[in-house]
Amino acid sequence: MSALDDLADRYVDEFAALDPCLAAMMGIAGQDARLTDYGPDGLAARADLTRRTLADLERVPVEGEAGRIAAAVLRERLEVEAALDEAGVREGFLDTTDGPVQQLRVALELLDQGPGTDWEAVHARMRALPGALAGLRTSLRRAAGQGRVAARRQVVRSARECAETPTYLAGLAARYGDGPLLGALEAAASAASAALGEFAAFLSGELAARAPERDALGADRYRLGVRDFLGTDLDLAETYAWGWEELARIESEMAGAAREILPGEPLPAVMAALDADPAHRVSGAEVFRGWIQELADRAIADLDGVHFDIPAPLRRIECRIPPVEAGVYYLAPAEDLSRPGTVWWTVEDPSADIVTWTVPTTMFHEGVPGHHLQLGVTTLNRGLNRFQRLSSELHPGHCEGWGLYAERLMDELGHYRDPAHRLGMLAGGQRFRAARVVLDIGLHLELPIPAGTGFHEGERWTPELGFEFLRARKGPDPDAAVAFEIDRYLGRPAQAIAYKLGERIWLEAREEARRREGAGFDLKGFHRRALDLGPMGLDLLRAELARS
Repeated sequence: MSALDDLADRYVDEFAALDPCLAAMMGIAGQDARLTDYGPDGLAARADLTRRTLADLERVPVEGEAGRIAAAVLRERLEVEAALDEAGVREGFLDTTDGPVQQLRVALELLDQGPGTDWEAVHARMRALPGALAGLRTSLRRAAGQGRVAARRQVVRSARECAETPTYLAGLAARYGDGPLLGALEAAASAASAALGEFAAFLSGELAARAPERDALGADRYRLGVRDFLGTDLDLAETYAWGWEELARIESEMAGAAREILPGEPLPAVMAALDADPAHRVSGAEVFRGWIQELADRAIADLDGVHFDIPAPLRRIECRIPPVEAGVYYLAPAEDLSRPGTVWWTVEDPSADIVTWTVPTTMFHEGVPGHHLQLGVTTLNRGLNRFQRLSSELHPGHCEGWGLYAERLMDELGHYRDPAHRLGMLAGGQRFRAARVVLDIGLHLELPIPAGTGFHEGERWTPELGFEFLRARKGPDPDAAVAFEIDRYLGRPAQAIAYKLGERIWLEAREEARRREGAGFDLKGFHRRALDLGPMGLDLLRAELARS
């Protein structure tokens, strides 16, 4: 190992010990019985680790091209972490999808592995939950005393999730069955549930009373989010205008696709007909889980050895239905492969029919050739140091950009054989993510809606207008799902644009390679070289792909 690799490995070990919840999501082994300290001491320790590692990185020798890239990736991430700490973002932080409340819940969910569940670790994490919530409450109170409180909608949404989690904890303990830990698990679940109830009351009472109603975080905080989630700088006015143009282009493409399905019918009528078509519905959560599992397995079989070489440990994805509302997301295999790559897909009503014509594009995004291939290949790549192999969670522009690119790639490769599935790709993947660019920037900067858009022209964005705008572009999802999306954008500035802006970089880099290599361009080779680089910010990705 080089000195740089040694530094990166030490950083991963120390980081995992200080943030076991995020480490669990990243697949880092060794912290399964612990939870993150969200109190002031924990926040300070993580900030100190960032500063120390950044200083050490300036002194460590860098050897060869691999070392140059590895040093650049680590430096980029550490500098962003330091900027977030300096801006006071960590203390007082709550959001709808990936705040402390959500990370604490997911840390327990990830241990829930059926017959392979480590019940000692489950017990330890349940016992640690009251203490973790107490530390978080101390940090939130201290931040509130300094005038830093998350917007009220983030506080209220986090309180609601706290109130919903005890049902899951009780069910998890019950799945243990008879055994020596049963009483201890039940007691730990009861204590954790009581702590969650108290914390929910704190959020909805004391903290909500001090929380601002205004959601927009402004241009400076948004630019910091762009650095955090995309690893680049953006001309926000140009990007906002591009988002509108991209949305119009995709909606025109959708109209053409709809004409192929039901000639002469307008797009809304075509989508409604597909929703109602029994050929595009399955009944019940377990049947649906089997349906998406078959879809994932078939994609791997079709692509392996043809367009990608898929390593044997990645030729299976586990598809699961989460016990509480959590959207749709993918978690990479653990670094020791003890946890498989998993797609979690929330089903609102486990007994109801589920519409499927928009599902294939999402499975290609989350599975193969999307996240499962990208993150799995990264996990197995011993040419990268440990930080590079495990840091995909920290580079959404790279990761989500590839996922959206994968959706479009499957169209290019002819895998939307059913025209309804291609329309689903355009509606569920492309249009939705372009709308996010418009909404996310517009909401946080409170920008005016341009003339010629046909939507409240000249008015400035508000959450209410955002809901109306997204409701018209979110397909059959219930209003609650649309409201969740708006809350999500307002809690994590710039995360929602990582998909479309990341895809833009992947497409531009591929076309540049095609121009550069001419007749010798090989798509499979381009993908292999690109994925072998490992995760990184978009500026660095663009530069490295131009070199390869």
